[in-house]
Amino acid sequence: MYTIVGLGNPGQKYEQTRHNAGRMAVLALKDVSARIITPDTFMNKSGEAVKPLIKSAKQAEKIIVIHDDLDVPFGTFKISFNKSSGGHKGVESIIRAVKTQAFTRIRMGISPTTASGKLKKPKGEEDVERHILGKFKPAELAVLQKLHKKINEAVVCLITEGREKAMSKFN
Repeated sequence: MYTIVGLGNPGQKYEQTRHNAGRMAVLALKDVSARIITPDTFMNKSGEAVKPLIKSAKQAEKIIVIHDDLDVPFGTFKISFNKSSGGHKGVESIIRAVKTQAFTRIRMGISPTTASGKLKKPKGEEDVERHILGKFKPAELAVLQKLHKKINEAVVCLITEGREKAMSKFN
C-alpha cells in the first residue's frame, strides 16, 4: 500500500501558507487508495513522522511526498524520484531519517513568474522565509483548487499505472 505524505507545519498559524502547500494538497485528495499522512511535526522534523513508516528501501519506493518547491512555477507541479532535497528542509529531514532519497515527490510550485514566464524566486534568506510562510491570496487559492485536481489525477496514476507513466503524463 502506498503512503502519501503532505508536508507542512502544524497549527492554525500556518494554515494556507505556501509552505503548507503539500499538506493542503493531501487533504484535498479524493478516491485515493493509500494511507494519508499529514505530520504533526514542523517541516524541518518531517523525517521523524515518516521514519516509522519505512522499514526498508523497498518500502520507501511506496511513499509519495507532496511539498512546496521554490524551483517550480506557482500553479504547476513536477513529479520526481530519487532526487536530492534541492535545499528543502522537510525533504532533507526525510532523506536523513530513512537513509534514502529513493521515493517519489510531487513538487508543487510556489514561486511567481514574470510576464514572459520566467521564474521569479525570492532572493535572500529573509525574503524566502517571508514568501514561504506567507499566506496564499484568494486568487492563488482558486488556482490551487484546480491544481489539487491535477495532483489527485497524478497520485491515482502513480498508484495504478506506475511512476514512469505518471512522470511522462504529468511532467
